Amino acid sequence: MEIRGIVRKDRKTKSLVAKLKQGEIAAIDHPDLDQVAADSLIKTKVRLVINASPSISGRYPNLGPKLLLKAGIPVLDQVGKDCFDTLPDNEEIEVKDERIFYNQNILGKGELLTLDSIEILTEQAKENLNVELDKFIQNTLEYAVLEKDLVLGNLSIPAIKTKMKNKQVVVVVRGQNYREDLKIIFSYIKEVKPILLGVDGGADALLEFGLRPDIIVGDMDSVSDKALCSGAELVVHAYQDGKAPGLKRINDLNLKAITFPAPGTSEDIALILAYEKGADLIVAVGTHSNMIDFLEKGRKGMASTFLVRLKVGSILVDARGVSKLYHSRIKMGQIVLICLAAFIPLILVLSLNKFTWDWLRLFWLRLRMLIK
Repeated sequence: MEIRGIVRKDRKTKSLVAKLKQGEIAAIDHPDLDQVAADSLIKTKVRLVINASPSISGRYPNLGPKLLLKAGIPVLDQVGKDCFDTLPDNEEIEVKDERIFYNQNILGKGELLTLDSIEILTEQAKENLNVELDKFIQNTLEYAVLEKDLVLGNLSIPAIKTKMKNKQVVVVVRGQNYREDLKIIFSYIKEVKPILLGVDGGADALLEFGLRPDIIVGDMDSVSDKALCSGAELVVHAYQDGKAPGLKRINDLNLKAITFPAPGTSEDIALILAYEKGADLIVAVGTHSNMIDFLEKGRKGMASTFLVRLKVGSILVDARGVSKLYHSRIKMGQIVLICLAAFIPLILVLSLNKFTWDWLRLFWLRLRMLIK
């Protein structure tokens, strides 16, 4: 393999994709490359991905590397942190025979992943899954004690302008299969017009479908300026001591926001916010629901998510569940239009028929005679 192109690098993949252009080389330092990160790289149409870390470490069977290869994007793996540091940013490099060249100097060497090597690594990771599951359960139980306020109602829920009482709320997270979920419920959103709540990058997911978020909740680290400036109400997830690093970005954009100090993930507090503000139904799109989802997110447990779902479970449904329960209603006006459309071909056919015109003339003459 021989590839030449402009390389851009960032230790945070979600920050890098905002700078990447089609055909460039992406340099990342992302152990256990997850599906969401892979999807974002695929969307930018990069030519090659260079990873300083192992794309599959063996902790669990992550999906990212396989998705990249199936999309036709090669992965040069484990080039090392020293190589990553010496890689120039926004300069042309050459990758040949698994080695990286800049100005004819070798910067480092990696391992080119193949579907076969990924399959072997994935099978090894599956064998380790029981060990990870044990650690995951232990962490979940330990953190459940620390995050129990999510269920017991000892949180101070901020006042918001968006009215959710007795309304349906769609909570969108840019997680696994979020595009498929949004496609499934798109007609439901257009007809029912629920409150649209984007969790960080979930706001951009809504914009992808031509939908404007009513409210954005999150750390504000993986949402675009376009989404933040869309007119949505902004709620910044803060630490329990009140510190909110994401507030600086909001202030830099001259926008207004309120903070929500709470444990757990931004996804969790979005569900809590909708529940406490009286939502009639909460529809979850792209949310995290299993161990692999959380391991890909970098979480060692799912205490907060487990506790939140205990609390809001009575009004929470998955997007795919909505598609089975919801059927679009046909309005009377639509039926009338369909009937009129059906008569148009008949009228055209009759208008072209000579017998029809003769019959109409005869009918008109008889009508005139009767009137006289």
